[in-house]
Amino acid sequence: MNQNPKPIKNRITESLGIDYPIIQAPMGWIARSQLASAVSNAGGLGIIETSSGELDNIREEIRKMGDLTDKPFGVNIAQAFVRDPDIVQFVIDQGVKFVTTSAGNPMAYTALLKEAGLTVYHVVPTLRGAMKAIEAGVDGLVVEGGEGGGFKNPDPVALMVLLPLIRSKVQVPIVAAGAMLDGQTMAAAFALGAEAIQMGTRMVSAAESPVHDNWKQAIVAGGETDTVFLNQRHSPALRALKTERTLALQFAEHNVFGNFGDPQELYFGGDMEAAIPLTGQVQGRIDSVAPVGEIIESCMQEFYSVLSNQAETYLRGD
Repeated sequence: MNQNPKPIKNRITESLGIDYPIIQAPMGWIARSQLASAVSNAGGLGIIETSSGELDNIREEIRKMGDLTDKPFGVNIAQAFVRDPDIVQFVIDQGVKFVTTSAGNPMAYTALLKEAGLTVYHVVPTLRGAMKAIEAGVDGLVVEGGEGGGFKNPDPVALMVLLPLIRSKVQVPIVAAGAMLDGQTMAAAFALGAEAIQMGTRMVSAAESPVHDNWKQAIVAGGETDTVFLNQRHSPALRALKTERTLALQFAEHNVFGNFGDPQELYFGGDMEAAIPLTGQVQGRIDSVAPVGEIIESCMQEFYSVLSNQAETYLRGD
C-alpha cells in the first residue's frame, strides 16, 4: 500500500488544519487521548469526549494530547449528559479551536463558543434539527444517520435519506456520520453532499481504542443484524450490540438508562453483560482490529480508487 495518500483540500480540512476529512466520534470514556491522538497523528481529527462527565479526567486527557500530538484536535460537548453551563468556559479554557455540540439545543452554547473564537459544529439527526442549528449560527453540521451506534433520535432516519435532504436545504459544511467505515462509504457520503465523515464503531474496534479486546472481538464477530435499537419511547434512543442485557431491554416501556449498567466493567473490564455496548450496524462490515493509521490510510486510498473507477466507468468519452 502506498504511503501518505494525497491530502484533500475542502472547507472542512482547510478550516480545521487537517489532511484528511475523517473525524473520530466523541464516544464516552473511549474518545480520550490514546485514541484521539492516534487519529490526529494519522491526518484526521481526534475528538475528546465530555459525555462521561469526568471533567477533571478530561482536562488531564486534553493536557496529554499536547504531549502525544502537535496536530489539531477537538472537544465534544454532550449537552444531555453535561448539564453544567460552566462546560462552555471549561472547553474555552482548554485552548481548543474546534468543538462539536450534541444531544441538546444548539441555541444554548453556539454563540458563546463562537464569540470565544471556536469553530462549532452541531450533531443533527433530522432536518428540523439541522435548520435549528443553522438558525443558531453553527459553522457546520454532523449529520447522523440512525444506523450508527450510540445515542440516537427515537425516530431514526437512514443517512442515505437524511444527508441529501439536509444538503439540499443548507450551505454549511456537513460531516456524515453513521455506517462510515472506508473509502466506499466516504465516496458515497461525498456524492450525497458531505465534505467529511465521522467514524465511531470503526474507531471503537481500532487497535488504539482503550476498550477491552472482548468488545473489539464482538464487533469483528458481529453481523449487520446484530445490533438492537433501544429506548425508542424515550430520548435519546440507543443503538447497541445484541447481548443478553440489550435483548432483555429491547421492548421495555421505561427509560432504559436506569439499566445501562457499569460502563467501566464493560469498556475496560471486558464483561459484555455489565453494561450496554453502543455499536453501529456497520459492525457487520468490520472483520479485523486494525491500527488507526492503517484505517485512515486505507480509507483514503480506497476513496481515490472509487472516484477514479467511477469516472473511468461512467465519464469516459466513448
